[in-house]
Amino acid sequence: MAPTSTPQTPFGRVLTAMVTPFTADGALDLDGAQQLAAHLVDAGNDGLVLNGTTGESPTTSDAEKVQLVRAVVDAVGDRAFVVAGAGTNDTHHSLELARAAQDAGAHGLLAVTPYYSKPPQEGLLRHFTAIADATDLPVMLYDIPGRSGVPINTETIVRLAEHPRIVANKDAKGDLGRASWAIARSGLAWYSGDDMLNLPLLSVGAIGFVSVVGHVVTPELRALLDAHLNGDVTKATEIHQKLLPVFTGMFRTQGVITTKAALGLQGLPGGPLRLPLVELSPEETEQLKRDLAAGGVQL
Repeated sequence: MAPTSTPQTPFGRVLTAMVTPFTADGALDLDGAQQLAAHLVDAGNDGLVLNGTTGESPTTSDAEKVQLVRAVVDAVGDRAFVVAGAGTNDTHHSLELARAAQDAGAHGLLAVTPYYSKPPQEGLLRHFTAIADATDLPVMLYDIPGRSGVPINTETIVRLAEHPRIVANKDAKGDLGRASWAIARSGLAWYSGDDMLNLPLLSVGAIGFVSVVGHVVTPELRALLDAHLNGDVTKATEIHQKLLPVFTGMFRTQGVITTKAALGLQGLPGGPLRLPLVELSPEETEQLKRDLAAGGVQL
């Protein structure tokens, strides 16, 4: 049974976009995934996002995606939201992934803007609507033009928000002005998808985070959020500034690479990467250690 949601916080407030652990030979590590999921929920996450970019979704098969969702739901689904990535640049394939995720027990769907093909806004509207129509699950849009090549325009977001199952947006657009208008006009639950902008997005109406650095600093993210909700702007700013080295260090290169390295340094499941991603060099690993230490992360 899923945790209790509200219209204001349909997936909770603090979620981590979880890596997909692999074994030494590159196979899916379901035991490791369950262990990592439990660790992240114990640390204070309300939910986990699986099969997203941080989950190396471009290199996992449909069958592996289903197995991962089922394993994580079994491990933590009674105390955390499990949101499954179902977005691709092929609407038909996305519908298949959405239905499979629902069958595997997911509590919600993450639908990224179709990438590479650069559809017009009408194409985005029809794509996301088709995904929302495909299952009974609530949907979080994922607006990340830096990867997809196309933003979801504010007018499109407002129209999509009329769908009863499109309830949230993960914002990695990096535009606080457009975020402000979209939040005000759409009424969607707004989640920061850019860790460096977690606090600024809260200030214009976001209700929480879908984080990468949550793999290593979930308690701090929770403290930042709680301080903001309690009106203690000074404390929230202090926590934000303390975490700046972590935000910077975890994105010196591609985020999955640094996240799996950080998990390895902490003795947590992550395992190797699948090509075209590659492990950090020894020099990059030492820099990551310095960045994490500067942000107060114990290794």
